[in-house]
Amino acid sequence: MKKLINDPAKTVDEGLAGFAAAHADLVRVVVDPPFAVVRADAPVAGKVGLVSGGGSGHEPLHAGFVGFGMLDAAVPGAMFTSPTPDPILEATKQVDAGAGVLHIVKNYTGDVLNFETAAELALAEGIEVQSVVVDDDVAVKDSLYTAGRRGVAGTLLVEKLAGAAAQRGDTLDQVAEVARTVNSRVRSMGMALAPCTVPHAGEPSFDLGDDEVEIGIGIHGEPGRERIALEPADRIVDRLMEPILEDLPFSKGDRVVLLVNGMGGTPLSELYIVFRRAAEILSERGIELARSLVGSYVTSLEMQGVSITLLQVDDELLDLYDAPVQTAALRWGR
Repeated sequence: MKKLINDPAKTVDEGLAGFAAAHADLVRVVVDPPFAVVRADAPVAGKVGLVSGGGSGHEPLHAGFVGFGMLDAAVPGAMFTSPTPDPILEATKQVDAGAGVLHIVKNYTGDVLNFETAAELALAEGIEVQSVVVDDDVAVKDSLYTAGRRGVAGTLLVEKLAGAAAQRGDTLDQVAEVARTVNSRVRSMGMALAPCTVPHAGEPSFDLGDDEVEIGIGIHGEPGRERIALEPADRIVDRLMEPILEDLPFSKGDRVVLLVNGMGGTPLSELYIVFRRAAEILSERGIELARSLVGSYVTSLEMQGVSITLLQVDDELLDLYDAPVQTAALRWGR
C-alpha cells in the first residue's frame, strides 16, 4: 500500500483538519475530535438547514459540497463507515435556524439507521427534521450494504437542487419535495477498472484480473451486475447507459443533466471520452443534453472507474441546477 498518509487510524481526522484550513472562508469543523463540517455562516436565519454525510473515502462528497447554495453541514464517518447518531445530531443543531432541517441520506443501512436515530433525538430537542433517502443506482436492487438500491453519484444532484431551494427560502416541506422529486428522476450506474485500498485494511477491497472490469460496482467496492473482459470505452459506456435509460425510462424529447463521475483514480481525459459517447447516445435517442458535469465528485478513494448519472429535468429543476453555488468542490454563479 502506497498512500500519502501518516497513521491509518488518523487519516480521516487529519484530512478534515487540512480541509478546514484550506477552506476556512467556507466552512468550520465542529466537535473535538472533528465530527462535522459546517457552513461558516451557519445557522442562516430563516433558512432550512441541509445535512448529509456518510463514510469517508468518497471525497469531495459530502464535505466538499458544504457552502452557499448547497449543504449546511456534512458529517463524515470513518472510512467507508457511517457516522454515529451523536455527530449527526450535533450537525443538525449547528444548522437549525428555526425553519427545520432536511437530512439527505444515501441508501446504506448504517446511514439510514443512524440518521433516523439522530432525527428522533433532534425532534426531542424541538427541531423539526425531515429525511430523504437517495437510491439512484440501477445496477442492483440489494447489496452488501443496502436493502434496496444504493445511493451513489445522484446524491450530488439531490444536494445541489435541494440546496438551491433552501437558499431561495423554500419551506422545509418544499425543500424535501424538491429532494424527493430529484431522487425520483435521477438514475446512475458505475463500473471499475481497478479496486481501491482502504488505509486501515492495507489491501485492495476486491480482486480484478488485469483484463477484467466490474460492471455495476458500488462506491464501497460492492459487486455489480457482472464481471467481464476489458472492452473499448464506447462499449462500456453502452453497457452503462442502456440500463440507466431503460429504468426511468428516459424518452425522446426529455431534457437531462448528464454527470460523468470519476471514481477517484480515473484521468479527466478518460472521463471526457466517456462523456463523448454518452452524449452521442442521448442524441441518437432524441434526448436533449440540457446541462453537463464532468469530474470526480463521488469517489471511492483511488478506485479506477467511472459512473454515469442522468437527471430528467424541467424548467424549475434547471433553474435550481443553475442557481449560484459556492462550495469547495462546486462553484458557479457568484
